[in-house]
Amino acid sequence: MEADPSAPVDLSSFCVSEKYGFLLTDPLTDLPEYYWIWMDLARNVPHLVQTHQLQARVAEMPLLSSSYLKGHRELRLARTALGFITMGYVWQDGAHQPAKVLPKVLAVPYCTVSKMLGLPPILVYADCVLANWWLRDPGRPMEIENIDTLFMIQGGDSCKGFFLVSVLVEQSACTGLQGLATVMNSMLTRDITAVQEGLTVVSDSIRRMAEVFKLIHKHVEPTMFYNSMRTFFMGWKDNPALPNSLWYEGVPEQPPGLNGLSAGQSSALQCFDLLLGVQYSDETGRSFQESMRAYMPPPHRQLLETVSSWPPLRHFVLWSSSQELRHSYNSCVLALADLRTYHLNVTARYITIPAGQAKLIHCPFGNSHARQETHGSGGSNFLPFLKGIRDDTKRALITDQ
Repeated sequence: MEADPSAPVDLSSFCVSEKYGFLLTDPLTDLPEYYWIWMDLARNVPHLVQTHQLQARVAEMPLLSSSYLKGHRELRLARTALGFITMGYVWQDGAHQPAKVLPKVLAVPYCTVSKMLGLPPILVYADCVLANWWLRDPGRPMEIENIDTLFMIQGGDSCKGFFLVSVLVEQSACTGLQGLATVMNSMLTRDITAVQEGLTVVSDSIRRMAEVFKLIHKHVEPTMFYNSMRTFFMGWKDNPALPNSLWYEGVPEQPPGLNGLSAGQSSALQCFDLLLGVQYSDETGRSFQESMRAYMPPPHRQLLETVSSWPPLRHFVLWSSSQELRHSYNSCVLALADLRTYHLNVTARYITIPAGQAKLIHCPFGNSHARQETHGSGGSNFLPFLKGIRDDTKRALITDQ
């Protein structure tokens, strides 16, 4: 469905919450009793992987029908649970020895639920971040001490910290998304003052995202991320460890090779890119970013399409000849570029440095680690990719002619 640029944007129609942004509002913490085996296995993935029991436990699992799942939140919880079990199953024995077949008892319900939600059957950002949290005390603020994960993989407290910091970064984007809607709707009425106010909200939100992102250094240990967690985020597209991808047993239409978890699957950053008119100069980077939209919930994907189809903000700013508006626009661009620079530095600390340490100790799986050193779990060659997008963001600045 094409967006109507003459109609105001209502974020709630895209499943965007005023309080939580793209996060799933009040995720469920349990499924009906019929699905207890899924929840039990998903909650115990770290232990079952560590003791190499998960594959055996899945083999004993009955084939359950998905027809008893009711409503969007039950479907999201079921999919998230099945996703964690799937990643644990595939990578139980490490990056060098993945399972090549996902058994029918797991593959069939996972593909069924995924199809109902319009998502690919692999663990994505929408699962392990957007739907993988709950408030310990609903009456208290949403802070890292007051939220917890539903499911984890290997990595202990670092794994929990990685997911929870990501949850808080997403929540920090919620005001920016409201500002985005204000900007878009105010352009329709050519209200320069309101556009400027909306951009101020957007830039403040992006800076808040960057500030919250800094919590990662307190809650995630780099070598734990690289050596224990990262394998479980890898997909099976162009992965040399799975040259024939992953076979989903009992599924008539086999899914294509799928990318693993990536920050590119966050709709928030792509929304701000599209609003500010950031143009990706590299075809590979542009193609990768666009491909990541298939890993987002359909309503979030539709919001991106709506922002993309809107009259360009950059043209509006130039048309207005307002120096104040130009300053507000450039402030947003600089905040986004700064966030990307910080992301680049964090990625180097959590991947490049540990990878170099693995080489120094003559890791026996050198080829696997060589790919992990240069490629993100989503499949991109991350250093030039992140640098390129950061530089493309800076090029969106409006300079004096």
